[in-house]
Amino acid sequence: MIRATMRWLVTSALLLFAVTVLTFLLSDLAPGDAAKAMLSGGTTSYTSRQYQQVRHELGIDRPLPVQYWHWLDRLLHGSLGTDLFSGQPITDALNQRLAASLSIIVGTILLSSLVGIGIGVFSAVRGGFMARLLDGLSLIGLAAPNFWLALVLVELFAVQHRWFPATGYVPFSVDPAQWLASLVLPVVTLSFGASAFIARQTRDAMADVLARDFVTALRAHGLPLRSIIFKHALRNAAIPVVTLLGLMFVSLLGGAVIIEAVFAIPGLGQEAVTASSTHNLPMIEGVAFYFTVVVVIVNLLVELSYGWLNPKVRAT
Repeated sequence: MIRATMRWLVTSALLLFAVTVLTFLLSDLAPGDAAKAMLSGGTTSYTSRQYQQVRHELGIDRPLPVQYWHWLDRLLHGSLGTDLFSGQPITDALNQRLAASLSIIVGTILLSSLVGIGIGVFSAVRGGFMARLLDGLSLIGLAAPNFWLALVLVELFAVQHRWFPATGYVPFSVDPAQWLASLVLPVVTLSFGASAFIARQTRDAMADVLARDFVTALRAHGLPLRSIIFKHALRNAAIPVVTLLGLMFVSLLGGAVIIEAVFAIPGLGQEAVTASSTHNLPMIEGVAFYFTVVVVIVNLLVELSYGWLNPKVRAT
């Protein structure tokens, strides 16, 4: 257990280092910089001297390794720097948006897991027509574009019936009921395809487990089918499903950007898009750092769930 923990810590540190370095390099390769974006926002033209002066004030005229070292030094002292445009600390700006993004992603994982696992288990037990129906629904769910589905849901449930707000996000601390209402349409949009994907994975894993000898033995001993499914078969089939959920959580970090734009939700994805368009390198680095930390935590939770679901994994 100690060896596995140390391996996870080393891997996480290397991942954080690699992601932040690559972010610096890719941002430097993009045309333009923050000084041009800042000066172009004014109403008057600027001279080359003004441009160089702003670059010096922002600290982006230094060599890239020096810029990265200063950023890394601030990180080791608990700071991600300040926004080049607003002067606000990066952590404060991102913490305000983190709750919105995590609310959408966690809500999507919970809803798609509940629906997908339920349909997958039912399809594996019934088989036949239900299996073919699930395959058809999966194709529809995976083929439907998220932005199109979002617009359809907005038209039906926000414009015509006014059951849910069309855009915006209300923090939980302000109004829990409005917070939940503002999440319904984005979460349902993202859960449509995710539920189909989880259902197929659950169906295949459950069908494999139900065909094993120990399930036949349990049936021969007269155990109820419900007990066999939920106490024995589902736990054995859960490992590939948990792996899929971890990968899906990570993919939603980037995939939720479009949904945040459609529903005007101030999340991390929207902040990353804005920072990229203005070459706001400290903000870009901050978003990349936050995303990587979330990925590291999700991987840890997946590894811990393996040990809970299968004691043999815990012993290795």
